[in-house]
Amino acid sequence: MVTTAPPINSVILYTDPASRVYVFELGGEDDAFAAREAASAATDVEVVAPGLALACEVEHERVRTLAYTHRASRLIGRTNATVSDATALLGDAALDVEGTVAVRARDVRRTTGIDTPTVERRLGGVLTDRGFAVDLDDPDHELRALFADGTCVLGWLVTESVRDFGPRKPTKKPFFKPGSMDPLLARALVNIAGARSGHRLVDPMCGTGGILVEAGLVGACVVGFDTQATMARGAARNLTHYLDGEGGPGFATAQSDATRLPLCDDAADAVVFDAPYGRQSKIEGDLDGVVAGALTEARRIADRAVVVGDQPWTTAAREADWNVEATFERRVHRSLVRHIAILG
Repeated sequence: MVTTAPPINSVILYTDPASRVYVFELGGEDDAFAAREAASAATDVEVVAPGLALACEVEHERVRTLAYTHRASRLIGRTNATVSDATALLGDAALDVEGTVAVRARDVRRTTGIDTPTVERRLGGVLTDRGFAVDLDDPDHELRALFADGTCVLGWLVTESVRDFGPRKPTKKPFFKPGSMDPLLARALVNIAGARSGHRLVDPMCGTGGILVEAGLVGACVVGFDTQATMARGAARNLTHYLDGEGGPGFATAQSDATRLPLCDDAADAVVFDAPYGRQSKIEGDLDGVVAGALTEARRIADRAVVVGDQPWTTAAREADWNVEATFERRVHRSLVRHIAILG
């Protein structure tokens, strides 16, 4: 579940080790979308300030796969976005770590104007007064002091996501076609769909295979189809390049009509696809009918789906017996907005 927390007006300390709370540092500009992806790695995700969300029951290895979360820290407490309030909070907190420490402060999205070097010096002074040795180069523990829109959050860094998307940009793949999805968005979509080890994810309009690559890299078994044999072969080439030797559960692609998939009922855990975009589409005839048919087939083989397009496909999704859980819009450039529908 993803919620938005009210603003904070006092100090809140998180001291119960049995019910640990974490703060996520979100990326991108759409916190609701980032929090939705983060919910694939945690429970009770709530946005508390621009770029920050709190969460419980965090799967640390899953956090490493997130596209729009950069870091997760075990929460010490929350207070107002001033140096004095942050200092007082840390002074009152129970610090249950041992070893060397360092303080890293951020003015998240530059929403507070806080002087981060001053924060680091003041909080570092609190830690040294309490007996900790500071090691700025290779500390055993890193204290994150996060300031955003009137809120300060302190926490011990525990997990960072792996930022290795650059080598998988569409133009760097062995097989490339214009209009291919950026790997950052593709990773978020497959995470939202629940892709992980032991799951099978199907893309019935796989194109160059960008969605399949990201799902395979988080451990899912992936199957892709495309009406064009050239695309199905190209997707297989990309999958072989990025997944072969990863030790994962495998992948397959084939030429097929998305409205008549050669799969049995309930064959997949999730379906994710990027619907053809109007004038750029190679599909002949009724595009609406093709997407509607693909949504119907997706409903037959899986109970979860994420569909992307240059228009909302929510009406067609409901007609295919899907429940629309959430929708998002992602602006690509001035003339293209990607509409995302999460279906269950």
